[in-house]
Amino acid sequence: MLKKKECVAMLLAGGQGSRLYTLTEKTAKPAVPFGGKYRIIDFPLSNCINSGIDTVGVLTQYQPLVLNEYIGNGEPWDLDRVYGGVRVLPPYQGHKGAAWYKGTANAIYQNINFIERYDPDYVLVLSGDHIYKMDYNAMLEYHKSKNADCTIAVIDVPLEQASRFGIMNTNPDGSIYEFEEKPAEPKSTNASMGIYIFNKKTLFDYLIADEADPDSSNDFGKNIIPSMLKAGERMFAYSFTGYWKDVGTIQSLWEANMDLLGEKPVFNLHDKDWRIFFRNNPLPPHFVGKSAYISNSIITEGCEIYGTVKNSVLFHSVKIAPNATVKDSILLPGVVIESGASVEYSIIDDTTVVSSGVRIGAPRESGADITVIGSELRINTGHHIPVGAMINETSLAENV
Repeated sequence: MLKKKECVAMLLAGGQGSRLYTLTEKTAKPAVPFGGKYRIIDFPLSNCINSGIDTVGVLTQYQPLVLNEYIGNGEPWDLDRVYGGVRVLPPYQGHKGAAWYKGTANAIYQNINFIERYDPDYVLVLSGDHIYKMDYNAMLEYHKSKNADCTIAVIDVPLEQASRFGIMNTNPDGSIYEFEEKPAEPKSTNASMGIYIFNKKTLFDYLIADEADPDSSNDFGKNIIPSMLKAGERMFAYSFTGYWKDVGTIQSLWEANMDLLGEKPVFNLHDKDWRIFFRNNPLPPHFVGKSAYISNSIITEGCEIYGTVKNSVLFHSVKIAPNATVKDSILLPGVVIESGASVEYSIIDDTTVVSSGVRIGAPRESGADITVIGSELRINTGHHIPVGAMINETSLAENV
């Protein structure tokens, strides 16, 4: 008889990520590259295995191909287990027919049978679009110590930003008495991180009732959490004090990458006691030419640098030609910046070529928006890229 699992994690990774525009046109948001060699989904997967949780269901839906290939058998995260491990869970055909995931709660509901295979006492629900390092086992121990039905991770945010989040109002003992979704006048600064621990039976009861409600949005924040509060279930907030970033927008994604730079980075990826694992493709070392100048930047394996790179994150196989300049920017794998080209305060997707003499973006100090260039494009000499533009095809670049 197989040993039951104490806790199973369900990672919601099916969102479209529309606020990342061209970066998620061909891939799911959790598969978006981050920090030179990672993808966003590496963080919750690494948190799981570092926390002793070895059974993870990854619920995919929108543009899942890249994400599915990247996860593979789970070996990079030590999740290649015969019993447990990581399992990709797309919507599937059942005896009642097939249906897309209608919301976060419905996605878990459709995979009740997967959870039941492991007979866990607890279910950890995670989002696939956050950058952070967190010990889920410490949160689970807190949940058990409070004899809670549901525990929600919260982080203290500045009062002026609180209206952007779901806010958990709590009693002195940490119990939640009210949930407000993006309140205009927040009563507290306890922002929900979208990380939940439920007692399995309680979760199933509410998922089944929610599915039977034709007026429900089938969403945890809009439906499940309010229903549990209304019914008087034991619900507690777990305060998290580390780094956490929702990278659902171009601006927040850029900021999170920049937080990796400097002698004392805001977010440290060099912690040997809490490694972030990733799928590594063997590549040659990066090469820095005699004419190159690099400052405060991440340069990944396979890059060739002959020009100037300042305050930027370069993924593998990027090439910067002599007399080319890259500043305050993120260049995804295989991007080529030809001689005399200039890139500032921009994000350029994979394998795009910026031809000689082209100028992309504007100085960050100018107050302009971030310029974003899509993948597999060639921006030819003579094209002008409007500052703050979102370019996903060469025809959208203006002729000079």
